[in-house]
This record gives sequence, structure tokens and C-alpha cells, in this order.
Amino acid sequence: MFKEKSMNASVLKGAAILIFAGAMSVMTGCGGNQQQAPQGGAPAYATMVLTPTTSELETTFPALIKGKTDIAIRPQVTGFITKVHVDEGQQVRKGQVLFTLDQVQFNAAVEQALAAVNAAKTAVATAQLTADSKRQLLEKNIISNYEYQLADNQLQTAKAQLVQSQAALTNARKNLAYTVVTAPSDGVVGKIPNREGSLASPTSAEPLTTVSDNSEVYAYFSLTEKDLLEMSGNGSRSLKSAIDSMPAVKLRLADGTMYPIEGKVATVSGVIDNSTGSASVRALFNNPSGLLRSGATGNIVLPRDEQNVIVIPQKATYELQDKKFVYIVNDSNIVHSAPITISPVNDGKNYVVTSGLKAGDRIAIEGVGTSVRDGMTITPVDPAAAAAQTPAGAQAK
Repeated sequence: MFKEKSMNASVLKGAAILIFAGAMSVMTGCGGNQQQAPQGGAPAYATMVLTPTTSELETTFPALIKGKTDIAIRPQVTGFITKVHVDEGQQVRKGQVLFTLDQVQFNAAVEQALAAVNAAKTAVATAQLTADSKRQLLEKNIISNYEYQLADNQLQTAKAQLVQSQAALTNARKNLAYTVVTAPSDGVVGKIPNREGSLASPTSAEPLTTVSDNSEVYAYFSLTEKDLLEMSGNGSRSLKSAIDSMPAVKLRLADGTMYPIEGKVATVSGVIDNSTGSASVRALFNNPSGLLRSGATGNIVLPRDEQNVIVIPQKATYELQDKKFVYIVNDSNIVHSAPITISPVNDGKNYVVTSGLKAGDRIAIEGVGTSVRDGMTITPVDPAAAAAQTPAGAQAK
């Protein structure tokens, strides 16, 4: 009987131990990434000691791409289009024929002006003979000076009419030449809204087409007044010198890929738009392959390198009432909440701290916003060691 009771007590004791071990296992599994504390010690959290470093961040701005020259092609005379010599998207050279307008009426005008010139030349020759004859008679005192003067005036009138008719011929020939519309520069042909048979006019709202010189392109973007002040060091240097010293910029295309050739900021508009509070900025990119087309969009990427700054991971911060806070770990391993200010530019993973922290400070980078609390005592561990000790199951979560 005594032996049976002893065996029952042993079984109950073993079951209790198993239940307690299972409960401790569940509690440990719910701890997330928190490291298991040494027996009787404070919980372990990854921390980092701050040292000045170089920040390499980027700022992006929406950009509109335009050809170096976008020339709207309009006829200088009114006429029906008889032939379109090019197609949309075609590469053309300066002077290449783009359109031909109906030339019938302009040819007729040239012939009419030419006939008027010939008639005027004949009139001048006749008036010249008359004036020469009158001069001889005047020299012999056969006619009066008045009669000679009338003949000379007729000669001068005939010469003036000849000049006028020659000018009309030049104008008629110029109008005839205008019926052949050529490319004013090298470039790519844009949209052609009107084809053969359409009436083209200098006053038409829509041009015949647009020729864009895409050998180089401009990417237009905007900078705020604050950005401009930062560039010029709040007036300590001219905007031109600030532009000249700017590093090369990159262009992220609409599909997210980076254009392989870097560009250079060329100009900043001298006027700030009152409605937007920003100024237009132009960056120049070489475009030897013709990949960039006028009217395309993208994003200008401006590098912003800062020396000797404090950089912390974003996961080491938490937000309260629109302010950023970190947990500083003192020499006694007690954490204290501290407000910080950060640069508005970040890469999505790190912050550049502008105030609130200094080199040599230790901050918690684990459990911030979840399990770490102000005034709590922790056991600081190296981030690499913390990652190595984290169970594979916790990392998968």
C-alpha cells in the first residue's frame, strides 16, 4: 500500500514538471525577436553605438522630357496638301522635304509677276529713248525745259514701276517656294494630323507636324523655394555657382529602370511660380540612341551626400504626436526615451539625424515600439549576435 502511494506521487510530480516546461516553451515562443535573458537577468535587445558616417541619399522629382528643340511646322502660305513625304516617328535631316502644297496658283502668280517685270522693262526703255531725245532738243533750244522735265519724270516713273514689279516677282517666287515645306533642323517627326487633300494654313490651330531634335533632351522638374535657398547656402553663394557645383543627376524612366547616361542641371528659372511656390529647373541629357522622346515622363534623381552625420535605422524610432523618438541606453543599461529631429530626405530604411543624438550614444534597435519601455533595464547585445541567436522560426515570421 505504501509503495502504491509513492508511485502515484511520483507520477503526479512528473506530470506537473512537464506542464510547467510546456508553459515556459509557449511563453518563450511568444517573445518574438526578443533574446532569451540570462537566468535572473534583464531581457536582451540589440543595440548600436552611434558613429559619424557618410550619408548617400537620393531625392526624386517628377520630370517632363522635351526635345532640345520642338519646332511646330506650319505652312507660310495657304494651300491644299498634295503630298506628305514623311511618316510619324521618322528621323529627318535639316532641309528634307516634309510636305508639298498645291503649286498651281503660285506658279501662275510667278508667271504673271514675270510678265509685269518684262512690261516694266519695256516701259523703261521707251521712256529712256524719249528722255534722251528731249534732252537733245533742249540743248538746241528747240523745246522748253518744262517739256524735257515731263519726259524725264515719265522715265523715273517707269523705273519705279520696274522696281515694284521685280519685288512682286520675288514675293511670288518666295510663295511658290513656301509650297515645299522642309525640316528646319534634324529631328524626329511627330504626329501628322492632316494628310493629302487637307487645307493647310498659317492660321490653323494645329500645326502640320512637329520636328523634335532628340539628340539631346531636356528634363524639366521643379524645386521649391526652400530647395533653392539650400542650394545657394541661404545667399552665401550665387545660384549659378551652386548649379555648376551640383553633381550629375540621374533619370528614372517610366518603367522604373534607370537611364544609362547621367545628366547635368543646366538652368533654374529666375521666377518662382506664386501658385506652386516652385521654380522650373532644366537638366540636359545626351540621347544618342533616341530612347528618350519629347513628351515622355520620368523622375529626376538628385544625389545628396552628407559627411559626418548620424544615421540610424528607421526601425529604431517610434512616432508620438508627429515627433520621432528613440530609446537611448545609458551606462547602467537603462533605456530612456529621447526626441530627435531628422532630415526630410531618406531612403526608406534609414534616417539622417539632425538633432537629439550625438556620436557615442547607444540606442536600442530592437523591440522599439513593441516591448521596450522607458525606464526599462535591458541587456545590450550586438546586432549580429542578436540575429545569430534568433530562432529560424522567428526570422520566418
